[in-house]
Amino acid sequence: MKPSTSEKFFYWINYVLLGLIAVSCLIPMLHMLALSLSTNDAISSGFVSLWPIGWNFETYHKLFTGTRILQAARNSVEVTVIGTFLSMLFTILGAYPLSRKFMYGRKFFNMLIVITMIFNGGLIPTYLVINSLGLINTYGALWLPGLISVYNMLVMRSFFNGFPEEIEEAARIDGCGEIRLMLQIILPLSLPVLAALTLFYGVGYWNSFFSVMIYINDSSKNTLAVLIQQMISSQQLLQEIANTSSEDLTSVTPESIKAAGVFVMIVPMLILYPFLQKYFVKGVMIGSVKG
Repeated sequence: MKPSTSEKFFYWINYVLLGLIAVSCLIPMLHMLALSLSTNDAISSGFVSLWPIGWNFETYHKLFTGTRILQAARNSVEVTVIGTFLSMLFTILGAYPLSRKFMYGRKFFNMLIVITMIFNGGLIPTYLVINSLGLINTYGALWLPGLISVYNMLVMRSFFNGFPEEIEEAARIDGCGEIRLMLQIILPLSLPVLAALTLFYGVGYWNSFFSVMIYINDSSKNTLAVLIQQMISSQQLLQEIANTSSEDLTSVTPESIKAAGVFVMIVPMLILYPFLQKYFVKGVMIGSVKG
């Protein structure tokens, strides 16, 4: 059926609004990139908007050679990859049993898990627990408190609940146990929700900042988010980059260094998202609708 005039008008309004939202997200990133690639004079004059003026690559050279950004990036990759793997593993192990109708006390455990979304122990008790476990100044302090997101687990449980019973019955007739059923039948058919939740966890760990500031005392273990925050709030790293040389100070500015650091932090997620985009919307929508 052809859409009516009112439906066409509604679609065009949606396209315009979504386009404006996309532009509003894109403009700050282009401005950061332009600042990081512009010359000192252009930045000082305030003429830099969305296109670099002068094309100065010295900022990135000084950023990578004069700071600990590569070490911080390695730390962020370690925290993100291991943390995402552990979170997905335990989310699956928690969501799958809760989706089984024959599990004894399923409703009771679901209620207890939902309560944790409303109430929590607070920052100080959590710190005391982490300290008593000897996890201060280790990445375990970043992984353990947020190992499972209740929301993500409920989305995955709802997705598992939506599988037809006939598929499970056919697998059991062929001799599948619960572990084999989960690994060979359920999980391969759950790629959309797995990809979506992997992206959720990955972005969360990559952008983790507050927990690193609380639990990590060794500056060599700082993640990229903490390093960028220090660059924005302090001039100390600028002095490291410039190496107290007047020539370097004329080729880089605090604004360009900050912009370069922010853009470097954004790039990995920009690269990762297109590979998961085709699963992202489908996974979230199916999980929520079937809930």
